[in-house]
Amino acid sequence: MTADGPQGVPGEGSGSLGDLARRLEAWRARVLRPFTERRATRRETFTTDSRLVIHDLYTPVDGAGRDYVRDLGFPGEPPFTRGIYPTMYRGRLWTMRQYAGYASAEESNARYRYLLSQGQTGLSVAFDLPTQIGYDPDHPLASGEVGRVGVSIASLADMEQLFSGIPLDQVSTSMTINATAPILLALYVAVARRQGVEERKLRGTIQNDILKEYVARGTYIFPPAPSLRLVTDVIDYASRQVPRWHAISVSGYHMREAGATAAQEIAFTLANAVQYVNDAIARGLEPDAFLPRLSFFFASQNNLLEEVAKFRAARRLWARIVSERFRAQDERSQMMRFHTQTAGVALTAQQPMNNAVRVTVQALAAVLGGTQSLHTNAMDEALGLPTEASVTLALRTQQILAYESGVADVVDPLAGSYYVEALTDELEAQSRELIEQIDDMGGALVAVESGWMAGRIADSAYQAQRDLEAGARTTVGVNRFVEEDFEEADVLRIDPDLERQRRQQLARLRDERDGGAVAAALDRLREAAVADENLMPLLVDAVEAYATVGEICDVLRDRFGEHRGLDVV
Repeated sequence: MTADGPQGVPGEGSGSLGDLARRLEAWRARVLRPFTERRATRRETFTTDSRLVIHDLYTPVDGAGRDYVRDLGFPGEPPFTRGIYPTMYRGRLWTMRQYAGYASAEESNARYRYLLSQGQTGLSVAFDLPTQIGYDPDHPLASGEVGRVGVSIASLADMEQLFSGIPLDQVSTSMTINATAPILLALYVAVARRQGVEERKLRGTIQNDILKEYVARGTYIFPPAPSLRLVTDVIDYASRQVPRWHAISVSGYHMREAGATAAQEIAFTLANAVQYVNDAIARGLEPDAFLPRLSFFFASQNNLLEEVAKFRAARRLWARIVSERFRAQDERSQMMRFHTQTAGVALTAQQPMNNAVRVTVQALAAVLGGTQSLHTNAMDEALGLPTEASVTLALRTQQILAYESGVADVVDPLAGSYYVEALTDELEAQSRELIEQIDDMGGALVAVESGWMAGRIADSAYQAQRDLEAGARTTVGVNRFVEEDFEEADVLRIDPDLERQRRQQLARLRDERDGGAVAAALDRLREAAVADENLMPLLVDAVEAYATVGEICDVLRDRFGEHRGLDVV
């Protein structure tokens, strides 16, 4: 203890922080010392899942340097720690956006219409791997993957079927797609035109976050530089033609799923966002012209209070980065709008019903942290694609939180918690330090291309796995409370004949379309790919001629080359 008390806390009078610090030390010596703490794990001390040390008790002493107005403020005002809207869920609940898509466009369309009928308030489209990496379903590399982890989309005909009976001016649609994001946005715009819907009325999000693909996910096609050019094309086009659309959703989710800590998830996501913003500014865009339509995507893990603090820290740090670096004048540019998905990596094949409880805790963290939209995983997703029953339960989880729990009735209900505020401060500080390291090496593109970012995530994932195997971290049903005998759960099965059907559909499309128009559109795209021209209008022209995703990507592969992976350091 110093003259000012622990941690240099000032003040000497009764009721001051200095007095409280002395009383806290006396309490520890006189009252706490005889008691022993439980050891639920084999760690030497209590920590969060991200290995942040947890003290036994939190008091105002832990926030001695915190200024309420500077660090918390009020909802709807910078630094937006307490939320980006003044009323938050008292004004409007988060968008309940269940991530769905499998097999054919017809089957996925039926699932979307079912979810909308059950109270879902936004669509979220999952695409299969061939669509994600730019191969048509008749390509040899697509064999065995058509329609498996998402819906198979090869052409405008498929996209029209996917949204049949769903007016695009009445729904908000999120599309989790990256390397082929420009093509899928072009397809969405083309469907809207056929429905008679103006582009300016379209609402939704395209993920379009290619940097994290090189770090954590792997569904890239082209090298980083031309890939970043395509990302910027989408941002530029959307800011002018589809102003209500979020042209990018910078994703920490997949990095967290790969093993990133909470601080790494924040830092690497925001560093990638800074790269995208810098590229857009270099293109000539004014920050306030596109920053209000930038969005983010985070995971929500099991450690409830760490996750709440993570969301608050990320929101505050982004507001400060935008203010400090980009000097944006519009306060909306500082707002971090984000979607949350519960943690797929936390789901277990053992005792799958336990996953419903995990998802509830994770969803609660997202809501307490102020998310703008939420997907709750189904309890059977560790086994396969979710069934209609499990998807319904996942949606009902959100609805119970929204309408029965009371957590949506007050803005930022955990603000002022000594523990949550201390975690918020610590996560922001750790994240800022990581971002400064990335700045020092030349920015996110360098950190990605060098393998540094992937290496840090790999180290964290390795440590987490060691903790699990050593019993220092408990996963119920996996390394504790194990049941030897369990019944096999029902899972959704994909028709094995789907691949043949999709090849036949594609062959008919190629026979019936205007081949000359397709060839002309692809030739124009080929020429523009080596120039400085924004490719989005040409992509819209190509898909309207019924050029396929694979054909378009083949043109771009020819011009840009293909990426073959990074070394992890």
